[in-house]
Amino acid sequence: MKILIDGDGCPVIDITIDVAKKFNIEVIIMCDTSHLIKKEGVEVIVISKGIDSVDFALLNKVNKGDVVVTQDYGLASMVLSKGGLAINQNGLIYNDNNIDQLLISRHISKQIRKSGGRTKGPKKRKVDNDIKFKENLIEIFNYIE
Repeated sequence: MKILIDGDGCPVIDITIDVAKKFNIEVIIMCDTSHLIKKEGVEVIVISKGIDSVDFALLNKVNKGDVVVTQDYGLASMVLSKGGLAINQNGLIYNDNNIDQLLISRHISKQIRKSGGRTKGPKKRKVDNDIKFKENLIEIFNYIE
């Protein structure tokens, strides 16, 4: 098992690395050339810029039982279909019971924006988000062990 991080704009890279070290789990961060990420003891794979290029490269590395940190519902859905686990930066664990609704909501919001409407952006990040993320990531690792 390994943990893969969709590193483009991910605010929980350090938390993920700290938790993974405690469980002795390999961490791979994937990002495009817009981001310069250097973390000791962690593999960083830089992908050429392109629409969803990091997502597809990351998906190609996912095996059954791997954990992916991403805020991208589409990527999370594909990870689940490969037998992986996915969690977002706020600690939401994606699963078969919530992914369809999340994808539908994303689609509806896109349609609203496309027709000139406005939708709410993400809420401002709070310390509680980091706490919930860490707790749920630990829960995932405990479940897998």
